[in-house]
Amino acid sequence: MSQQVRDLIKKVRKIDLRTRGLSAMAFSGSYKTHFKGRGMSFSELRSYQYGDDIRNIDWNVTARTGTPYIKVFEEEREQNFMLLVDVSASTNFGSHDINKREFMAELGATLALAAIRNNDKVGVIFFSDKIEQYLPPKKGRNHGLRIIRELLQCQSESPHTDIDQALRYLTGLIRKRCTAFLLSDFLDPNYGRYLKVAASRHDLVGLQVYDPREVELPNLGLLPIRDAETGSWRWIDSASASVRQAYKARFEQQTASFKEQFGKLGLDSLSLCSDQPFVGALRQFFQERPAL
Repeated sequence: MSQQVRDLIKKVRKIDLRTRGLSAMAFSGSYKTHFKGRGMSFSELRSYQYGDDIRNIDWNVTARTGTPYIKVFEEEREQNFMLLVDVSASTNFGSHDINKREFMAELGATLALAAIRNNDKVGVIFFSDKIEQYLPPKKGRNHGLRIIRELLQCQSESPHTDIDQALRYLTGLIRKRCTAFLLSDFLDPNYGRYLKVAASRHDLVGLQVYDPREVELPNLGLLPIRDAETGSWRWIDSASASVRQAYKARFEQQTASFKEQFGKLGLDSLSLCSDQPFVGALRQFFQERPAL
């Protein structure tokens, strides 16, 4: 076994242990309250009884038999979850202990393990400006460990981002309504079109991850800045108050756009800073979120 493989196994075990605890704390028994079954599925046909909802009458069977029959439905207990995880080059940025990509790995693992502990299915779509990898929804601890492994090691072939591409893939692939968590830094602003389409078919939740250095530019004089997705460099004067103000304003505009695009479609969203623990924010988010 190579050292690289041993290191990966060690990382998987570490994040598994850590996120199991985080998952329990984040949901703290309230999982079923928020994700308690998504709709009704057909169970059986039976003869009509007084008081039954006439909207459930099966008119074809009724016509064939001459006796009124109704369709009986039952609540679907099993839920499918999808994680849409941005692995473009911009997510590799980090100004402290972990970068945005590593933060998203812990966040995604926490959500996945919560679903698996409840015997629900969870799948993952890794994307840049194309679909990098797809893990179909499955149950079980082994599947959970595989998700953690891929969250840690999935490498993007492209540095660019296209959130619309991921949403288009989701709507074309997953026909049954699911809860989909979209994890990204949302630096790509052009995703409104397919966000609307996906929102009509699935319960979408936007989780924006950002680094503190993307909010506040330190006063360090002339700084070389590299765009991770285009590879271009430029110099900025961080000693200038107006430059720092414009830098902060740009981040605030990006975040406002993210919240606006989700909000106008009635979708929930949450912004998380990569240098802050996310468990408390996640717990509060789900406590305030209406049960589905």
